[in-house]
Amino acid sequence: MTDAKSRGRFVWFELMTSDPKAAAAFYSPVTGWGTAAWDGPMPYTMWTVNGVPIGGLMQLPDASAPPFWLAHISTPNVDETVTQAIALGARVLAPAADIPTIGRFAVLADPQGATFAAFTPHSAGPGGEGEPALGEFSWHELATHDAPAAFRFYERLFAWEKTSAMDMGPMGTYQMYGRNGVVLGGMFTKPPEMPVSSWVYYVLVDNVENAVEKVMKGGGQIVHGPMDVPGGDRVAQCLDPQGALFALHAKGHGIHR
Repeated sequence: MTDAKSRGRFVWFELMTSDPKAAAAFYSPVTGWGTAAWDGPMPYTMWTVNGVPIGGLMQLPDASAPPFWLAHISTPNVDETVTQAIALGARVLAPAADIPTIGRFAVLADPQGATFAAFTPHSAGPGGEGEPALGEFSWHELATHDAPAAFRFYERLFAWEKTSAMDMGPMGTYQMYGRNGVVLGGMFTKPPEMPVSSWVYYVLVDNVENAVEKVMKGGGQIVHGPMDVPGGDRVAQCLDPQGALFALHAKGHGIHR
């Protein structure tokens, strides 16, 4: 069971997609991920980095829904977290349920509409505390209707803390956040042309340009970038062939630190 010290970690990344087989064939060359079948009661493919599972992919239960990435964030007690999230203005998209031998999870939309999952693994689970390795998710970014309000929600729910902030001029403030001294990502108030609040997750790669070439060769699209970010890192935001948004990140001297 997750203890209080593990609260607020990003521990699992799940791709909900219209074509799992095609998605697996697309992401592996781009990110270097391997795949492995889950030995469970339902068909499920796991993403692996050096043989260690970091996430999974599965068929969208609703064929009319767009494909998306869903992060699972650790909490000592999913049911208590759901109750607290509702009191703070969140909506339950999938009620708390058990995954045999794995843990318990619930899918929520925060008060601004961004989707995430609360997750209590039976054991310590994946998701390290140190610097991410190549192929792991290295940055977790929220574009939202109201960044200060969104931060207050996640601060209450997962005990995240503000770290540094960056003035983006007319676009407002880019607020970094983290836990236990480790920076996890950033939040900002989205521009009007972005229709909904959403999370985007960055995969650490050795070279963004090389990864972008593989994105395009595999039938994906580049939404933004490649571009430099403060600290000397390089990033690009992409769509996979089924339409799920994800991002790439190559280190320079530290992203947004």
